Amino acid sequence: MTLNLKTSTANIEHSIKLASGTVIPSYDIRYETYGKLNQDKSNAILICHALSGNHHAAGKYDNEDKYGWWDNMIGPGKPIDTDSLYVVCLNNIGGCHGSTGPNTKDKKTGKYFGMNFPIVTVSDWVNTQKSLMDYLRIPKWNFVIGGSLGGMQAMQWAFQFPTLIDNCIIIAAAPKLTAQNIAFNEVARQAIMKDPNWCGGDYLNQNKLPDKGLSLARMLGHITYLSDDSMKKKFGRDLRETELKFNYEVDFEIESYLRYQGEKFVSNFDANTYLLMTKSLDYFDPIKDFGDKLKTRLAKNKSNFLVISFTSDWRFPPKRSKEIVELLLDHKKDVSYAEIKSSGGHDAFLMENEDYFDVMKNFIVRSKCV
Repeated sequence: MTLNLKTSTANIEHSIKLASGTVIPSYDIRYETYGKLNQDKSNAILICHALSGNHHAAGKYDNEDKYGWWDNMIGPGKPIDTDSLYVVCLNNIGGCHGSTGPNTKDKKTGKYFGMNFPIVTVSDWVNTQKSLMDYLRIPKWNFVIGGSLGGMQAMQWAFQFPTLIDNCIIIAAAPKLTAQNIAFNEVARQAIMKDPNWCGGDYLNQNKLPDKGLSLARMLGHITYLSDDSMKKKFGRDLRETELKFNYEVDFEIESYLRYQGEKFVSNFDANTYLLMTKSLDYFDPIKDFGDKLKTRLAKNKSNFLVISFTSDWRFPPKRSKEIVELLLDHKKDVSYAEIKSSGGHDAFLMENEDYFDVMKNFIVRSKCV
């Protein structure tokens, strides 16, 4: 069967009050769907994207060669099987791929929002995802699934709207960031904000681009997404040329690779969005946010949970996923846990891995309500 990819924009006309207290009167959400919604609307799945992700999770557009960021996972016959499931993936507000965010224009001023766009939290995203759910007239999600920051959104769904999901898959995530992770994010933000073309966040209105700062931020982030073993296997200490240059240009293949990743990222991502996304990660702490209310909310949740970690993920190592498992077990939830052997680092959740795919496929087949 075909993927049946459709790209659309939802114009949400009602306001949302953010965790910061700021009110957004209306907003657009860019989203894609794959597969077909069944008659009783019981086969809908929400995919939540990670920091640099967007709505384009699977397939490719007619005029492009690039496939969606999770194409190996979503599609006919794949673990998230669009032959029987209806998949929805959106670009969160504050993103830079069609949803309302820093790189869209304020209807009142006609200028790009830039830094005037407020910081959005994971709980805010879940509220806007609920608005999209209502817009699509989907009564309940069969699954909410995400990796990394997407996994944190999936977990937030279980707490925030406990009766609206049947199954929850949390991949390569954590219940909150460590000080080290917050530190990495701050260095990345400083790289962007120290770029002379950042212009206090108003660069788009001044026809400039903080490309050097954003490139450095992405290079730093990319290092944390890989493992030492994966870099050693792929690059080692291989030289680009036969001899050292004895200057500060590229000598090693890993240097060339990181520069390429940084330059490529600049061409399709917005610097203010990068700041916003990393800050959203820093602020994520639902156990603290819900406090005493968490027990009551989880008591209402009847979901099956799957938590997945990867052995070489040092940014969100298995012990952080086990904290999520312990929390859910403490509240007597139905939890499955898998620690997947992989040398891929944090990015392993995006890579092909037979054990990983089998765990996903078996859980979905066993748990789906259609």
